[in-house]
Amino acid sequence: MIGPVMIGPSSSHTAGACRIGLVARQLLGAAPVRARTGLHASFAKTGRGHGTQLALVAGLLGFQPDDARLPDAFAEAQAAGLEYEFHDADLGDVHPNSACIELEGAGGERVSLIASSTGGGVIEAVRVDGFRVSFSGASATLLIRYTDALGVIAKVAALVAADHVNVAALVCSREKRGGAAMLCIEMDQPLSPAALVFLGSWPEMDWVRMVRPIMDAGATIGGGDVPILAGTTA
Repeated sequence: MIGPVMIGPSSSHTAGACRIGLVARQLLGAAPVRARTGLHASFAKTGRGHGTQLALVAGLLGFQPDDARLPDAFAEAQAAGLEYEFHDADLGDVHPNSACIELEGAGGERVSLIASSTGGGVIEAVRVDGFRVSFSGASATLLIRYTDALGVIAKVAALVAADHVNVAALVCSREKRGGAAMLCIEMDQPLSPAALVFLGSWPEMDWVRMVRPIMDAGATIGGGDVPILAGTTA
């Protein structure tokens, strides 16, 4: 198997961990200032030797798995003003290479992500803010936190179609009827900035995130290049 271009030693514990951090950063919608990460099973037991903690922090800083700064991620985090901590966690029935990241931004933005590194640098996000999701980061993914109401999913689907974007997969979960809900849509390409702004203006919306593909080594997700954010932040 040909693995990802990366700073080693492990495609699952290093490259995959970095990509989990990259997704979490995009979900926050801002550069994080605090990160609390629970390491599950194999990530907890062997992560230190495989550079998992370094890789997760590198991803939170916006570094790709092949970034030469990855081995110095802790020093880079200190320079960037990112506070971080790690602890062992039992995340239940998830892949052994899993982590739960709780992030906070300077403006009070918060998000939590549970994601797994399934091998070869491939990841799978399974929960965002406690809601069930399913996406790998290999394609553009739209995530919407909103108040459950009749017709919201149909309205979103109509907007996506009007923006000439094709849907690849969709997962929706909610706390209860009429309560908070999460919509996760993998797409063939990102929505346009205008469509995202319009979507975020709807009264049902809490926040909207456009997670751009993280599987290409040439992609840039870092520095001042934070993802498009629409709507309000909880």
